[in-house]
Amino acid sequence: MSMINGIKVPFIPIVREDDVFSSPGLKPKESFANVFSNELEKLNFSGHAMKRIESRDIQLDETTIGALSNAVDKAEAKGSKDSLVMMKDMAFIVNVPNRTVVTALNLADKQGSVFTNIDSVVFA
Repeated sequence: MSMINGIKVPFIPIVREDDVFSSPGLKPKESFANVFSNELEKLNFSGHAMKRIESRDIQLDETTIGALSNAVDKAEAKGSKDSLVMMKDMAFIVNVPNRTVVTALNLADKQGSVFTNIDSVVFA
């Protein structure tokens, strides 16, 4: 019986271990581990955050998302769990270990707001 990753399989593999299956979304020779780690590094938005971004007419471009991601990296380096990220006229509550934006606010509309259940603030 053939073995794949130390597991006996009832068939003969038709590719060598160093071969990578081609897929429309993958670059040649890009391993699953690389794709997986790249996806984990991306910033995610919860359903609640997406609704708030839409209803509050918050505009997110690549520069803003990049700055937000860098702020999350800084919070992660300091051991933060839930962080308030302040940007220009926007604020985001982010669950740092999951790299997930939980909610978003437009600061122009929210004077006097109170933020709870955070352990850090990052100015981006």
